Amino acid sequence: MIEEISIYNLGVIGEARLPLGPGFTALTGETGAGKTMIVTALGLLLGDRADSATIRSGSQQAVVEGRWLLDGTGAVAERVRDAGGELDDGELILSRSLSQEGRGRVVVGGRTAPVGVLGEIGHQLVVVHGQSDQVRLRSATAQREALDRFAGPALSTVLDNYQTVFARWQSNQGELDVLVAERDRRSREAEQLREAMAEIEAVNARRGEDQELTARADRLSNLEDLRLAAGTAHDLLSSEVSDDSSDVVGLLTSAQRQLERAGDHDTALAAIAETVAAASIAVTEISLQLSSYLGSLDADGARELEVINERRAELTALVRRYGPTLDDTLDHLDSGSGRLLELDNDSSRIDSLGKEVEADRDNVIELAARLSEVRSAFGVTLSERVTAELAALAMANAEVTVIVDDRPDYSQTGKDQVSILLRPHAGAEPRPLGRGASGGELSRVMLAIEVVIAGNDPVPTFIFDEVDAGVGGASAIEVGRRLAQLSKTAQVIVVTHLAQVAAFATNHLQVSKDSDGAVTASSVRKLEGEDRISEMARLLSGLPDSESGLAHARELLTIARELQL
Repeated sequence: MIEEISIYNLGVIGEARLPLGPGFTALTGETGAGKTMIVTALGLLLGDRADSATIRSGSQQAVVEGRWLLDGTGAVAERVRDAGGELDDGELILSRSLSQEGRGRVVVGGRTAPVGVLGEIGHQLVVVHGQSDQVRLRSATAQREALDRFAGPALSTVLDNYQTVFARWQSNQGELDVLVAERDRRSREAEQLREAMAEIEAVNARRGEDQELTARADRLSNLEDLRLAAGTAHDLLSSEVSDDSSDVVGLLTSAQRQLERAGDHDTALAAIAETVAAASIAVTEISLQLSSYLGSLDADGARELEVINERRAELTALVRRYGPTLDDTLDHLDSGSGRLLELDNDSSRIDSLGKEVEADRDNVIELAARLSEVRSAFGVTLSERVTAELAALAMANAEVTVIVDDRPDYSQTGKDQVSILLRPHAGAEPRPLGRGASGGELSRVMLAIEVVIAGNDPVPTFIFDEVDAGVGGASAIEVGRRLAQLSKTAQVIVVTHLAQVAAFATNHLQVSKDSDGAVTASSVRKLEGEDRISEMARLLSGLPDSESGLAHARELLTIARELQL
């Protein structure tokens, strides 16, 4: 139940507080006083889309805050806790602000939350009906939704199972259609992949082989230069044909001898002689390495180079087709195995999917038939109860019939086409609500449906925005009386321009406006005693001080009290 709504800088409202509470609250006021902004404010707290154009002129932001009394163990309280919020002794505070820059902020139970959370909990807290809903009631979708709400768990359990199977059926059918449609293309892809893998495997390449061959080819291409450089270096270090003084080893040996002769007279020279001896050993080792290198140079390098270049050309051709590198080519071989397995499994996948699709289709047909049975049964009950409600709403000879027809195809909600037909009076032909029903008739049918549904699908709060449009006289009194009866089991908030409806309210709030020249502001105040009678007189005659209007207002309030006894 909504305990209170506070509004700041929204539309023409500078600041207003709406004490609501249980029972039947009527909101009245002159045209343009801001009643629409109150419904807008409630919508913002229920997750409706925000529009910065609704911010009061001259203000930077608008703020709406609501206080709800909740059961701390219910689904709404649980969702609030999931969002990080908390209830304060059974009280939930929701707040929403919007700025001129388009930014907004939502607070749920003391914690900032996404605006989507308001929408999630809002539909469990409040049902809002306005004149646009009368138009929506003409649609087959809205009529089916109304019947489904009335059917409640008896239908929702079957519908949940149906939607699960239907979604799987549609998904598998879509995949099956793609596989069948692309079977030829995928077959060609598999054949091409087999050819590619066979070609790559035939070459039998190794990772890094191309780099090894490049290095070897470079060596063989420069074989004579390598032999000349190594031979010259070897001769300079240790020539086997020169005298002892013409190579490095010989020179080092001579130097060592000279130092050793004089080393007996100076230990410093002896140490140097040892260093020269070590250098001589190192140079000798290098000379041996060069000799070994010269021996390793292949005399038949030209033939080997030809073989290597042939292998390099083979690898290059392969990389050109499947590269850009040899590693990429070999990766293509590795990934191709998995892809080929996937493509080769198409036939078995098509077969298994076909069986799954067929089984799910049978289940969809069966569950859809059960949905039709449940809807048809509850459609009869809904017809009877709404017809009885219309009798209480001054449409004694009206009759509502809910028809559940078979559609040509299956959808997310089954295979049913739901139509609500209205026969407004005896002798008339039943006609769809979308054709022939007046605004006043639609208002009462919508109210009757909501009252009946509330018995099976209770909602804590109902908000009706000029649901009495097109209704007047005795019919308006019956609408007011029925709203009062609904308020015994739920909180009812009604924006109305009819005194006959407002007379039944247990809480009457007036939205009034004043003007100080440039700015018009609206405020909300609770009406009691003579103030309420004066407002009722204004609603009846447009003159709040008219003696006849005041007398009529007192009489209307008396009648409302008596009808509720």
